[in-house]
Amino acid sequence: MIRFENVSVTYDGVAEPAVTGVDFEIPEGELVLLAGPSGVGKSTLLGTVGGLVPHFTGGTLRGRVTVAGRDTRTHRPRELADVVGTVGQDPLSHFVTDTVEEELAYGMESLGLSPEVMRRRVEETLDLLGLAGLRDRPIATLSGGQQQRVAIGSVLTPHPRVLVLDEPTSALDPAAAEEVLAVLLRLVHDLGTTVLLAEHRLERVLQYADQVALLPAPGAAPVLGAPAEVMAVSPVFPPVVALGRLADWSPLPLTVRDARRRAADLRERLTERGTPQEPGTAPGDASRQAPGDTPCNDHSGSAAVPAAPKPVPTPAPAAAALVVPPSPTPSPRLWDRRPARRLRLRRVPPPSPAVPASPAPPAEARSVGVRRAGVQALRDVDLTVAPGETVALMGRNGAGKSTLLNTFVGLVEPSSGTARVSGTVPHRASPRDLVRHVGLVPQEPRDLLYADTVAAECAAADRDARAEPGSCRALVSELLPGIADGVHPRDLSEGQRLTLALAIVLTARPPLLLLDEPTRGLDYAAKARLVAVLRGLAAAGHAIVLATHDVELAAELAHRVVLLAEGEIIADGPTAEVVVSSPSFAPQVTKILAPQQWLTVTQVREALR
Repeated sequence: MIRFENVSVTYDGVAEPAVTGVDFEIPEGELVLLAGPSGVGKSTLLGTVGGLVPHFTGGTLRGRVTVAGRDTRTHRPRELADVVGTVGQDPLSHFVTDTVEEELAYGMESLGLSPEVMRRRVEETLDLLGLAGLRDRPIATLSGGQQQRVAIGSVLTPHPRVLVLDEPTSALDPAAAEEVLAVLLRLVHDLGTTVLLAEHRLERVLQYADQVALLPAPGAAPVLGAPAEVMAVSPVFPPVVALGRLADWSPLPLTVRDARRRAADLRERLTERGTPQEPGTAPGDASRQAPGDTPCNDHSGSAAVPAAPKPVPTPAPAAAALVVPPSPTPSPRLWDRRPARRLRLRRVPPPSPAVPASPAPPAEARSVGVRRAGVQALRDVDLTVAPGETVALMGRNGAGKSTLLNTFVGLVEPSSGTARVSGTVPHRASPRDLVRHVGLVPQEPRDLLYADTVAAECAAADRDARAEPGSCRALVSELLPGIADGVHPRDLSEGQRLTLALAIVLTARPPLLLLDEPTRGLDYAAKARLVAVLRGLAAAGHAIVLATHDVELAAELAHRVVLLAEGEIIADGPTAEVVVSSPSFAPQVTKILAPQQWLTVTQVREALR
């Protein structure tokens, strides 16, 4: 169905090709996962299938790509629209209408389908993707995950023979991701649709793939094979494979079920080694406590119980106090009965105990409610974040996570209650004052990028933050090496743009850092570097609040997890306690090693040393 013949792509003004040596075939009716580190050319390769590369992006395509017998060099994207449906990393760039129902119908209108067929397929797609309740909603008012589902639905309605999807589950909560993947599997198995998708969250997709096409490094030829065989040599792999490598299982497991069947011996070894290290701590740093925590003797893996406030001393009754007249040479003794000095006794009240004023927390919400476009986005939310604490906001798409972050940064004014950052009301503060208290990395990193080159963005960030020149550039290199100074931010991959936006915000080192889906588009290595940077900031006293659907990130980094549903907080507690009890939000390692409360491969590795 899809044939790559010695394909290479070189963009204008770039010396090295984005991809080279691609030569393989994808049969009809298969789901093929395109994997590899960030920046190796996955999005470029996907773009060649629908003709977007090079007809839309520019550049030079060598070799040949054919889809259902059509050569993409001679067929422009509009001439492939009846065969190929494409969803890119950025759903917003995909939309051409205003409402959900109109967007689902637009592709079929372009192909000239009858109104009866269009109506039936729109209804089917609304039900398949759980969008029926959103059919009349303006797309601009949807959450990022809801927009992603609409984008996927808009390419499903024309019933293309080939689906090309770039990070299709990156903004979806775990349950919604499973629903989308179930729809794709049904199309593959029942209708013979061919699906080629790129995804960094391999733990969600790997078990469903017929084959994996691995791009191991920039400029390297791809490796195509069965998932287990490719994962054995892949530089990127999900936690279940990482645990299999650590335990030396062969063949490597691809699913939680396979791993659980082999995990009995590992559970026994871990029982002998003790209990898990607290989440949010670096390897070898089990002694570090979450902010405001007291030591936990059993080290159960959950965050320790917050310390009770110290009682304020009760003032003693008034007593006889000694008053010594001033002396040129004060005596170090309490009582000095030298004859030259005269002592006078009188009754005076003791001084009131000094109670230092506690500083305002980095983030505080009290009974916050937000109503937007007729929708109650937040309801009576109470949340306080302490210095040095990392809190993960989780919940299904549209639960109110991004709205809460936007409230803390002043983009949304509460309709009820109060929100404060370091004692400041965000929506009333000037941007110059607010930036000293809080920084936000939004879901769409392009909202922060306006310069023509990466170097210019970094230089502007250094000036705005009054940081040493080169500070932002050093952060970019630390988070994701290989991003050149002269590249335009628009030409970066989604993960690279996110890294650049994150570095820009981190340059100011705000006391409160807000991140909305910070791992979208990042591979596992880039995610590990991000975790290391955020841990360092938390250790230095910065408060971090991140809205995420990445359960592995929450398990690795967060001290607390706050679950939201329909704008309300339904759970708030230590990471281990919240995620272990949730089938949707438990990480893979927890599911494999249950009932023991291990959260990450890092915890297991440290315990086995």
